[in-house]
Amino acid sequence: MSLAVLKSRALAGMEAQEVSVEVHLANGLPAFTIVGLADTEVKEAKDRVRAAIQNGGFEFPAQRITVNLAPADLPKESGRFDLPIALGILAASRQIPSRRLHQYEFAGELSLSGELRPIRGALAMSLATRRDGGCLAFILPLANADEAALVSSAAIYPAHSLLQVCHHFSGKSVDTMLSRHQAAPLAAPPEYPDFADVKGQVFVKRALEVAAAGTHSILLVGPPGSGKTMLASRFAGLLPAMSDEEALEAAAVQSLTGSFRIEHWKQRPFRAPHHTSSGAALVGGGSVPRPGEISLAHRGVLFLDELPEFDRRVLDVLREPMESGRITISRAARQADFPAHFQLIAAMNPCPCGYFGHPSVGCRCAPDVRLRYINRISGPLLDRIDMQMEVGSVHPDILAAGADGETSAVIAARVQAAANRQLQRQGKRNQYLAPREIDHYCKLDRPGKAQLKHSMEKFKWSGRAYHRILRVARTIADLAGATTIALPHIKEAIQYRRALAE
Repeated sequence: MSLAVLKSRALAGMEAQEVSVEVHLANGLPAFTIVGLADTEVKEAKDRVRAAIQNGGFEFPAQRITVNLAPADLPKESGRFDLPIALGILAASRQIPSRRLHQYEFAGELSLSGELRPIRGALAMSLATRRDGGCLAFILPLANADEAALVSSAAIYPAHSLLQVCHHFSGKSVDTMLSRHQAAPLAAPPEYPDFADVKGQVFVKRALEVAAAGTHSILLVGPPGSGKTMLASRFAGLLPAMSDEEALEAAAVQSLTGSFRIEHWKQRPFRAPHHTSSGAALVGGGSVPRPGEISLAHRGVLFLDELPEFDRRVLDVLREPMESGRITISRAARQADFPAHFQLIAAMNPCPCGYFGHPSVGCRCAPDVRLRYINRISGPLLDRIDMQMEVGSVHPDILAAGADGETSAVIAARVQAAANRQLQRQGKRNQYLAPREIDHYCKLDRPGKAQLKHSMEKFKWSGRAYHRILRVARTIADLAGATTIALPHIKEAIQYRRALAE
């Protein structure tokens, strides 16, 4: 009887928990059993591992093979356990030395020929190793090396086949040893479409600058062709540069779905799901919970075009993550947490035909039809959107003239300066100020208090709206370089919440 124990990791939401892969060989009729709450993909490893071992030139033991994935109550999925299972069989049958296996963690899916295929969640696994304080090296497929090596302290040893990994542990020559992966040169700063392309819409550009500086959500309301989508697609170019920690968080979420690319490093995510998307598509889900569009927009932008065309119940799933910045998906057998610090940019027409309030095109919608259209968006969701901005139609003379607006780089410089002021003053962006912090950092003078009180009574805004107006006013003051919120700042903040209030 022989036993080999190797280390790997299983994904549970954003967590990559350590798993011991125990391989035991015993006399008896040949059999291959995998235990430890293994999903179908893991159980199918038996056939992949058998073929990979044989095609690698090794002997598959004609014994009773038992593979235990511990802890037994942790669900395991995907083909990431193929590599440690195969190495465990070879070590237990003494076809490769086992003395150094305890110094590594392993993950990789095997093809029938023995080649290693990429896996999901390599970055999340690498982050978990650092967070747990582990000092083990990680052997992963070559295609995942650049991604996993983004964690600076991780020791990543990429391999392209099972045979190459076996040669590494056989140690017959230095040439056969795996080399520690050197992180690839990071891509140049991301390029976004330029705001200078947008003609007119000066006031809307100003509102988007305020939204970018304070991480505020914004709703754009205007007729078709007024530039709502064009403005939103350029919004990410205004956002402050991502810190290393923010970039790792965003990349780790994308890694869970296999959508992360190294060339997108430090590029703010921009997600624009279609209005036919389901609630599960936005929140995430599945028998093995995976992140949805909200979490994939973590540290970036979630753009919802044609907002009233979304199912109302789908839109209402945004309410909790907009407040908490997290999503918890609960299933009968498991629970998963995903981060969701996203910036919502939404766009809609003022009515079904789109021309209510248009200076030259008459609206064909009856008042009750327009009201039903707007009521597709629930009051609690609208209350959570910081800014509501009217986007008017652009005059043909402005469209015919050359572009004369500021570039994204110029606006982004002001946004970055305002963001730096917020971090120096309070250690966080204005959007994330708690009520007690709002009382401390967003104090108003007497005229400002009177103006805000008058608007609250006139438009019957909620307490949540009160706090959000103060946060926006604080951002406007930061853009102006002011240490206190003055009356013009609070007036401008109030103007940004009136598009659907009247």
